[in-house]
Amino acid sequence: MKVDISSVIGMVIAVLIVFGLMGHNLHMFGSMHALIVVVGGLIASTFIKFNITDVMNTMGIVSKIFTNPQDHPKEIIEQIINCANIARKDGMLALEKVQIQNPVLQTAITLCVDGVDPVYLREMMSKEKEYMEIRHHVGVVMFESMGEAGPAMGMVGTLIGMVELLANLSNPDAIGPAMSVALLATMYGAIVANLIVIPFGIKLHHYSTHEGIIYELVMDGVQGIQRGVNPRILEKALVSALSRGQRASIG
Repeated sequence: MKVDISSVIGMVIAVLIVFGLMGHNLHMFGSMHALIVVVGGLIASTFIKFNITDVMNTMGIVSKIFTNPQDHPKEIIEQIINCANIARKDGMLALEKVQIQNPVLQTAITLCVDGVDPVYLREMMSKEKEYMEIRHHVGVVMFESMGEAGPAMGMVGTLIGMVELLANLSNPDAIGPAMSVALLATMYGAIVANLIVIPFGIKLHHYSTHEGIIYELVMDGVQGIQRGVNPRILEKALVSALSRGQRASIG
């Protein structure tokens, strides 16, 4: 399991900026009422929009924000070329003994060893990729929805604070706390939306795209192995998915 260093750096910087700007007056920026309105409203809105299974599944993949379990396309290409060399030298059945960590490539190689037709193999893997994208789309949409709901819930908290303020104009001591709740609710909504849920949704979308690339590489690579394409030619075809700098390090 690889730690996604960019997510860690981003969250650390966000925390330092937010708490650094608050300075020594941290207690002034705490309001349980505003927090309940924003976070509670966000959770309620999410459960209303999505079924409980989707919510639980999406919350379960939040760990992917900080840990990247996926292989880099360069690593997948190297494994495919290794399998191609083995198949070319020792035959297709020799791939049965090859230990492959990536589950997508392992599935494709197993189908290959079982003698599945190349066209049918691509159809199977394409359908699996399609279902994967559908599942991931639900999670991305959920975080996007939460990103929209965060500022909206902050506005609700602001309106509640303004109502309390206007209702207590005759009491100067109550005006300050009511205004504080109103402003803090807006701040909480903006922070939750722009530093947490929206970035999380974008990161999950990025991971989904990355996994889609892995599927395409595996399908192209395994079909090449099945058709007996020369490993060197197959490698040149697959590295088109990489940047020029990454292509030079293959091998």
